[in-house]
Amino acid sequence: MSVVRFGSDTRWEAVVGYSRVVVHGDTAWVSGTTATVDGVVVHPGDAGAQTRQALALVGEALERAGFTLADVVRTRLFVTDISRWEEVGRAHGEVFGDIRPATSMVQVAALIDPAMLVEVEADAVREVPA
Repeated sequence: MSVVRFGSDTRWEAVVGYSRVVVHGDTAWVSGTTATVDGVVVHPGDAGAQTRQALALVGEALERAGFTLADVVRTRLFVTDISRWEEVGRAHGEVFGDIRPATSMVQVAALIDPAMLVEVEADAVREVPA
């Protein structure tokens, strides 16, 4: 069984040497995803909106790889200000309320761009048709 890598054509993937999504069999891993659209961080200052945008991008990446958000079994949320956990958590709950993956939310000193408040990673497992 081979590993399949999906990119999103951002300039950083080649520079840093990573893929947006890596798939092996029925499992997918989505790299850290922020609220960046066309190279610009969107929703400055709004942790909830940035979380929603990052999760939408995670969903798009999973779909390109043949998965859905319903396949997500684990998320990791990296936030620059843990006191804003509820904004981030509510946005996560809007997407994953019925799916309920295992998750972690961790405060980090900073993300690559000071305008970034949240970064999301996701792991997914799809059911193989019988």
